[in-house]
Amino acid sequence: MPPSNTPTLRQQRLGAELRKLRERSGLTSTAAAGLLGVKQAQISNIESGRYAVSADRVRTFARTYSCADAALVEALAAMTGGRRRGWWDEYRSHLPAGLVDLAELEHYAARLRVALVIHIPALLQTTDHARALFRTVFPPLRQYEIEHRLTHRVKRQGILHKAAPTPYTATVHEAALRMGFGGRDVAIAQLKHLLEMSELPHVTIRVLPFGEANFHGTGQGIDYVAGAVPQLDTVQLDTHHGCEFLDGEAQLTKYRSVVNHMEASALDPEASRNLIHSIARDL
Repeated sequence: MPPSNTPTLRQQRLGAELRKLRERSGLTSTAAAGLLGVKQAQISNIESGRYAVSADRVRTFARTYSCADAALVEALAAMTGGRRRGWWDEYRSHLPAGLVDLAELEHYAARLRVALVIHIPALLQTTDHARALFRTVFPPLRQYEIEHRLTHRVKRQGILHKAAPTPYTATVHEAALRMGFGGRDVAIAQLKHLLEMSELPHVTIRVLPFGEANFHGTGQGIDYVAGAVPQLDTVQLDTHHGCEFLDGEAQLTKYRSVVNHMEASALDPEASRNLIHSIARDL
């Protein structure tokens, strides 16, 4: 199979994790190639995500690299499968790569935890609320660009409605509930939608109220995407220049702590529903 010049985030992560295993074993790529009976260029292409690799080959690499973490090895093996296309791939020519990669990341997540201050979480937004947000983007989006983003966002939300939905916890600051994007009717409908979603057994919504002295955050949206094992977790940050993905051990530790602290500082789910209901009533 020829190498791919545009590996997905998932393919790049698999390659990066294989590189970590090799480096921890003390092997150079040349030495590893010799032990595995392949060319050094093939090792480099696999580690960059440009070559597909089979589950059996991943296990062989792990044995060669003396990796005794069976759970990690099997989680990496599950990330293989060649170049299977997902629904998100149809958007690669229409949307920024980060948005497409985020959809793929969410699709394979074991659990999702998000923390936001100004915005309602994307997976909990109504179509009207999302459309109102996209109309505030600068430089302004063309109408067809808005529609591409809308359909993409709605399809992303499917992970909360499938037969085995992904566990989802959202910590949202009260400020986000009062922003009023789209006007009063849209804002009320959005808050009612949050209340409906909060009743689902796999969805937990917690609100950080104004006046919470222990609030810890910068206003930057955080998506903490749990992998099959903790080593494969990923953090996605919303920035003005687009999605930023982090997977370094120190970075994961930091943002796991931030999300934990924000969840602990927020109201419990029932008190959060009461506050959402009160805000909707007062609009």
